[in-house]
Amino acid sequence: MNRHCIGTQAPFEVWLAIPPNTPTPRLDQPALRVERRSGPALTEGIEPIEIDGLQVPVFNASKTVADCFKFCNKIGLDVALEALREGWAQRKLTMDALWHYAAVNRVVNVMWPYLESVTS
Repeated sequence: MNRHCIGTQAPFEVWLAIPPNTPTPRLDQPALRVERRSGPALTEGIEPIEIDGLQVPVFNASKTVADCFKFCNKIGLDVALEALREGWAQRKLTMDALWHYAAVNRVVNVMWPYLESVTS
């Protein structure tokens, strides 16, 4: 199950955003997909959650949707669109936050037509 409960896709990997030059964690389980990020793409949109008594930084729903569009060539545009539609329908996303994180991820031009369609 995904953290934000948007979309029907069951992730088969845990995506982990880490700074450049940070050693890649080695785990047998769960399967990891490491993405190297810096600046606002790494630091903005974080909401700490508690898992087994530990504070774990997780991107919020709007940043996650923007990330889906950033990596749509890897995960599929259908996954990004489903996350956008369901997140919007469940009122977990705001247009301001989506625009902000689209700009942070440099995917405004990619997301623009889909943001228009979901709000009309």
